[in-house]
Amino acid sequence: MREVNPAETNRAYAFEMWMKAPMPMVTLFKTLNVSRLVKISRKTGLKFNMLMCYCIGKAASQISEFYLLPVGDKLMQYDTLAVNTIVANARGGVSSCDIPFEEDLNLFNSQYLQLTSQVAQSCVDYDIADRMVIGTSALVQCEVDGAVGMYTGMFNNPFIIWGKYKRNFFKTTLAISFQFHHTQMDGAHAARFLNGVQEEINNLQAII
Repeated sequence: MREVNPAETNRAYAFEMWMKAPMPMVTLFKTLNVSRLVKISRKTGLKFNMLMCYCIGKAASQISEFYLLPVGDKLMQYDTLAVNTIVANARGGVSSCDIPFEEDLNLFNSQYLQLTSQVAQSCVDYDIADRMVIGTSALVQCEVDGAVGMYTGMFNNPFIIWGKYKRNFFKTTLAISFQFHHTQMDGAHAARFLNGVQEEINNLQAII
């Protein structure tokens, strides 16, 4: 992680326009076809949430804007990504867990299981400071059509929320919301990312 001069990046205009905006976050909604993830999860025993986090990380890793993030009044450049998940802990509450993104699904799954188990038992958040973290929250107890995350000004990280997937005769769908800081990316980048998540889901090969 290192500070970069915004004027020397493709986010120069956005930095000037949105860094001091009172509400710089943008939220997009999309319904994904997750039939393949459900099928893979049932066949292999891999957790659906882990597979979602992997596809999110894989899609984000192919978009350069995800490696830039406004932090305080600076623009920071990252070399690697992580995907955050919220974990139910042993005290009946929730804790935060950052999973380093790895393109190897087996390695990502191994770290996901290890770290979420560690966080659940210890009730201590696991944060990775030197990776650009994509936040997620899965509200699996209910079907939701969308959600808008809270913006406090403390964290500018992109954030994805989803609920319970919906089944019908022909496919299984999942409504998600994607919140991002306008300094980090524009709507076109965000839309390309969401399309990329769907492509990663469609093309996922689980070899365990």
